[in-house]
Amino acid sequence: MNNSIRLFIAKVAIVAAGTCAVAAPALAEIVVVEPSAPPPGERVEVAPAPRVGYVWDKGHWRWDHGQYVWVRGHWQAERVGYHWVPGHWIAHGPNWRWVEGHWAV
Repeated sequence: MNNSIRLFIAKVAIVAAGTCAVAAPALAEIVVVEPSAPPPGERVEVAPAPRVGYVWDKGHWRWDHGQYVWVRGHWQAERVGYHWVPGHWIAHGPNWRWVEGHWAV
């Protein structure tokens, strides 16, 4: 097993361990996958009509086994007193990191 695979497995284990901890609902989870290529542009998705008690979480690109894979949008149950912050990719040096969608005050 080469060093890059070991490093990737270690990062996945750290992220998995972090997701087991109970966190405040308004905190965003940052998934460290470090792809060096930026994610493709967003796909055009037609958002469904509004639903009472839900917000639409638009689709996004997910890094999966060395490539970007499209994840379709879905409904999130509304949390009173919070607003939905969609997930997004951020540049981190030459790499990219995914910040999970989350509820914020």
